[in-house]
Amino acid sequence: MPNVHIGSSFDDFLEDTGALAETNAVAIKRVIAWEIQQKIELEHISKSTMAKRMNTSRSALDRLLDPNNTSVTLHTLDNAAKALGKTLKIELA
Repeated sequence: MPNVHIGSSFDDFLEDTGALAETNAVAIKRVIAWEIQQKIELEHISKSTMAKRMNTSRSALDRLLDPNNTSVTLHTLDNAAKALGKTLKIELA
């Protein structure tokens, strides 16, 4: 017997309030920023060195590593991946 106290999903709620896209963007950015930060720490790369590898400034790197700043370009993500010896893969699901 289905539970009568269960309503719509949280995603449905966010979609109804217009916050789903922004919430998803922040969640994705937090994961990406965390993964990049973990790799930087694992390889003992300074922020200055990472910025140089990416051909960018430290402030741009700080924006990339800010988990709440979702205004990052694909070019920046690709540069970060290359600087860490990785490739950027983006997929629509």
